[in-house]
Amino acid sequence: MNNLNKYTPHLFLTLYVMLFIVCGINPFNRAVWVAENIPVVIPVLLLVFTYKKFRFSNLSYFLMWFFMSLHTIGGHYTFELVPFDFFNELLAKFHVDFLFPTGRNNFDRVGHFFVGVFAYPLAEFTYRKKYITSIYTAILFGIFALGFWGALYEAIEMIYAIKEGGEAGSAFLGSQGDVWDAQKDMLLDIYGAVTVSVLFYFVWRNKEVK
Repeated sequence: MNNLNKYTPHLFLTLYVMLFIVCGINPFNRAVWVAENIPVVIPVLLLVFTYKKFRFSNLSYFLMWFFMSLHTIGGHYTFELVPFDFFNELLAKFHVDFLFPTGRNNFDRVGHFFVGVFAYPLAEFTYRKKYITSIYTAILFGIFALGFWGALYEAIEMIYAIKEGGEAGSAFLGSQGDVWDAQKDMLLDIYGAVTVSVLFYFVWRNKEVK
């Protein structure tokens, strides 16, 4: 393994920490910032402390870093207020109002699609550790595990919004008036998981597992 490949995870961690620090400075709502970053910081710390026991592929680290960066930016602004006009206008041209309605900030919906990237490292972990020896079963495990987490997170959002109430509760929930927001978010989680699972299949189908 050359030095570039060897230190790629360290590069992603450094970039994430830098972004985390910047986004932690004067966020739009400190309570929302704390609540949004807890579910990101925990897996980051888990990856750091288990790095010597299990090193994921660089592609897995890239996918996780990309999502965590999006989520950290969303935590700074609150997802509803992220400057995203250009992409919102682009989505409007494709007439996909069912999932990305015109007139709302769809940064959170895009973020939910990229939640699905975690299906890739989940499948990789079980497949490389040989807990699951079939690539197809490993892929299904990643999709189902991600779908379960997506549903659980929506329940956590609901509980926080009810308990906190007010502006912070509404900002964390991020429904923006859509009564089907939770269901659409979960659907996008699964869409993202299926997408990266296709990638996982083509990357790992002919690789020697070690």
